[in-house]
This record gives sequence, C-alpha cells and structure tokens, in this order.
Amino acid sequence: MLFIHTHDDPWHRVGGEDGPVPHPQAAAHLLLTLEQWHAVRDTWPTNLPVGVQLPNTADVEDLAADLPRLALVALEFPKWVDGRAYSQAHLLRARLGYRGQVRATGEVLVDMLPLLQRTGFDAVQLRPDQKESHALRALGLVTDHYQGDVHQPRPLFARVAA
Repeated sequence: MLFIHTHDDPWHRVGGEDGPVPHPQAAAHLLLTLEQWHAVRDTWPTNLPVGVQLPNTADVEDLAADLPRLALVALEFPKWVDGRAYSQAHLLRARLGYRGQVRATGEVLVDMLPLLQRTGFDAVQLRPDQKESHALRALGLVTDHYQGDVHQPRPLFARVAA
C-alpha cells in the first residue's frame, strides 16, 4: 500500500477562485474532476499521465472506455461510514481490469486499510489525524481471508480443495 502525503504528491488538482477550472490546460499529473475530464478527454494528449477524482455517487462503468488513458483513479470517502468507494474499487479491478493506481481519499481511517487493500486500492491518503505506522500495523494483522477478494478471487474452501 502506497501512502500519499500531500506535500510530496506529484498529482495536483486544477482549481481557481471559484472552484475547479472548467477546461484545464493539458499538463502531466493533473488530477481532474469527472466534469473536467469529460470537458477535455477528446483533446487530451495521450502521452500525458492524467487522473480522475471520482465521487462515490458516480458509476465507474461510465469510465470504462477511458480507463486505458487514466494513470490514476482517486475514489472519495466523504464519510468513513460511507463504503460505496469500496464497491467502485472492486468494480475497477475485478470487472473492468483497471491496472492503474486506485487511491482512497477523504475520510480514510486506519481501520479501513485491510478492506481497502482487499477491494483493490493500492494507495491511500489518510485523514490528517491518522498515523501511517498504525496503518502499516493494521495491514499486517490478518494475512489470510476466508472470502475471496480482488487479489485472491477464490474463497478459502476452494483454495484448500484444489
């Protein structure tokens, strides 16, 4: 799991005084809103890495055609009790075969790390009051699971029987 720190993150948003810039100029490592991406995707240079910040209310399957062009999909947890982004990550990895970075942003707590990893997230931006050392410990507590996940789709009984 990659831990993102805002002070050294190469990805940055494009905003102005009144919020996100509607038609941002193409540049490497821009993290665009879904609306910004829709505004520029037809003219975006294929050689520039781009990411999309996807709200947890959006349907990830609407991005299916664009996924080969996206280096990063950042999924939002507006509240730690709202788990829709887990489902989005799972769909990105298991159904759509996305291989780029899937990042958890927003209200991301240490307790969420094991499930984040199992559902397909490979990068997290922890809430400021959370400690990375505690997150690393949480990731090491349970190393095998009965249910399948994006890394091991077969449940334990099927793995044992094989």
